[in-house]
Amino acid sequence: MTIERDARLRDVESWGGYFRFAIDAPSLGGGAKPGQFVMVKVSDGDSPLLRRPLGIHDAGPGGIELFFAVAGRGTEILAGKKPGDRLDIIGPLGRGFTVEAAPKGARALLVGGGRGIAPLAFLARTLAAAGAKPVILYGGRTAADIPLRGRLDKAGFEVLCSTDDGSFGFAGFVTALADREIGKDKPAFVYACGPDPMMKAMAAVTARHGVPAEFSLESIMGCGVGACWGCVHRIRTEAGDGWVKICEEGPVFPGERVIWP
Repeated sequence: MTIERDARLRDVESWGGYFRFAIDAPSLGGGAKPGQFVMVKVSDGDSPLLRRPLGIHDAGPGGIELFFAVAGRGTEILAGKKPGDRLDIIGPLGRGFTVEAAPKGARALLVGGGRGIAPLAFLARTLAAAGAKPVILYGGRTAADIPLRGRLDKAGFEVLCSTDDGSFGFAGFVTALADREIGKDKPAFVYACGPDPMMKAMAAVTARHGVPAEFSLESIMGCGVGACWGCVHRIRTEAGDGWVKICEEGPVFPGERVIWP
């Protein structure tokens, strides 16, 4: 874990309420793994006081990329940052995806709902470099809620989109698209990230088809380092069912261990 107080925002791309930041921060990018996250201080003052957790969209020796949606006061302030602005970031944090779960030559489905697509671009690039065959399923409420589809296409990934209202791609939830694709060509592994209702449905799909999976859970986090117990979820462990801290034990968990309400 690194506290980078002088990371510099290099580039900003936006689509309505969605933003992609490219950040110069070698100390963060070099050691990051797909599925990890960072905690970003959004204001120089004390309001908002808490940092905001954001999944790492991509990373490399020069820094990291973040993708997020404006969802409140904190992300609204963050969205107002300009190239050249300084950012105070802690990371990389948490347990990421198990890249080795998708063997060389094997097909893997990466299922992202809305802003849950954020960590899957980094994962897809890493899987492809290891010889696996990632297929990204990208869902949103409307065509405006899947803004990264063009970037993912240009990166050379196989991308299948869905919209709840049928305005682009498959008409329906991304979980229904995943159900169809798994039924057509069963993948070796499924990775997913999105809101809890989507993830609960995705867990049912993978269990029904008998496909192993990992889920990156979303949560409001206070500290990001396991001190505050503000981001707990019920998980099956060797000691039995119990509450664990997503920031410390996750955010990625094996699908069969997650207990859904």
